[in-house]
Amino acid sequence: QVQLVESGGGTVQAGGSLRLSCTASGRTYSDYAMGWFRQAPGKEREFVASLRWSNGNPEYSDSVKGRFTITRQIAKNAVYLQMNSLKPEDTAVYFCYVKIRGMQDRYWGQGAQVTVSS
Repeated sequence: QVQLVESGGGTVQAGGSLRLSCTASGRTYSDYAMGWFRQAPGKEREFVASLRWSNGNPEYSDSVKGRFTITRQIAKNAVYLQMNSLKPEDTAVYFCYVKIRGMQDRYWGQGAQVTVSS
């Protein structure tokens, strides 16, 4: 069992920045990935960014590449999403996840609302 707690959401003007955090607790696993999906009302949940815990190698969706940076802090079992140059289309609820190798389903955080005003 894994629990994920998110923080760092809020409201910013277009062009501003926010930093999301996601801290994991519970069972310890040796091979997993962590990251974020986001979902706007009436739309499908879409991938944003992820990293492989073992080496920190990141992946990004094309829509956020060059603006968002995902990192990890090993001692805190935490990942961070630095979001710069935010656009109104980034407005969504951002859900942190952990995907453990060999398990079908992801574990999800509670969600963090990000609102970017024009």
